[in-house]
This record gives sequence, C-alpha cells and structure tokens, in this order.
Amino acid sequence: MKDLFKGCWTIPNLLSVIRILLIPVFAYLFYNDEKIMAVVVLAISGLTDTMDGQIARKFNQISELGKILDPVADKLTQITIAAMLLIDFLGADNKVINACGWVFVVFLVKEAVMIIGGLVMLLMNIRPGAAEIWGKLATFVFYAVMVVIIGFGPEVGAVTEIDSLSDYTIPEPIMFVLVIIAVIMTFVAFFSYLPSAVKQIIDNSQ
Repeated sequence: MKDLFKGCWTIPNLLSVIRILLIPVFAYLFYNDEKIMAVVVLAISGLTDTMDGQIARKFNQISELGKILDPVADKLTQITIAAMLLIDFLGADNKVINACGWVFVVFLVKEAVMIIGGLVMLLMNIRPGAAEIWGKLATFVFYAVMVVIIGFGPEVGAVTEIDSLSDYTIPEPIMFVLVIIAVIMTFVAFFSYLPSAVKQIIDNSQ
C-alpha cells in the first residue's frame, strides 16, 4: 500500500480524480435533459483524460496510483455514458436507435468482463500497466463519438433542443456507424491488453 501511494500527489492524479467527480454531474445533467451542459461536462472530462497522460509523461509524474486511477476514471465514465444512452436508446421506437442500444449492451458486458479481470489481477497482487496506445486511442475515439452523439444525435442530441440548430442533427445510419466504430475500438484495446495480462498471471502463478 505504501508503494501504491508513493508519489501520488501529482497533477495527472488530480485530473483523474476530477474526471471521476464529473461522472455524477454528467449523469445528473443528462438524466434531466440538460444535454448542452452534459456535452460541455463530457468535453471537459475528455480534455482532462488527454492532459493527464501527456503531463505524466512529459514531467515524469507517472505513479502506481495513477496507473490505477486513470483506467478506473475511464471505465466509470464510459460505463456511465453507455448506461445513460442505453436507457434512452432501448426505449426508442426507431429501429436504428434501438439497435444502437443493443450495441451498448455488448459494450457494457465487455466492460464487466474487464472489471472482473482487473479485480482478479489485483487479488493476485498483479498491478495493471500504464495505458498503451490502443487503450488511449480507444478512449479518445469513445469520447469523441459520445460528444457527437449527445451533441448532434437524433432524438438524444442537444441540438434537438434548439430549433435553429435542428438541421445539424446527424442521420441515424451515421450515428449507428459511429457507435459501432467506438465499440470496435474498445474491443481492439481490450485484446491489446490480453497478452501482457495473461503473461503476468502465468508468471505470478509459477
């Protein structure tokens, strides 16, 4: 535990904590149909995610706690976004939007598997490594797609609240493709972590 909190007082870790604290704020705004503010909060969250990694590498502020906080913040944020959109999408009459909801179901199942796997690794005293390029890229794509959907998506987008901007709503097929791309990227990141995780588990069990 001492090693975990050694050198933990860093700007990247503070940004990760801020990202975690923004999760209930986003959920509250989205649930209460304050979509514009929800997009703003989500954009800020994505910005902190981009900044923490860059600051950690540039100023050598990589810490053991940061290696846990960063992915935890990412996972909690992504799960919350997916869950909120899932509630809206599965209840929609539109078949395309409803299909997007089922894509999020697949995403949430994958996230549950990753969380369980991460807990197993921690119980085996195996600490997760820092996020690799595929993980960071997948997170960036997920944030970007979710900002677009919550900002400009049909029925759920913030622009639907503003009559003068309603023409900027993205077509349903494009939204479906964007959701598929975001989910595929998270699976690519998931499989990129598997070899290292399996190797650590095998080495630890010997």
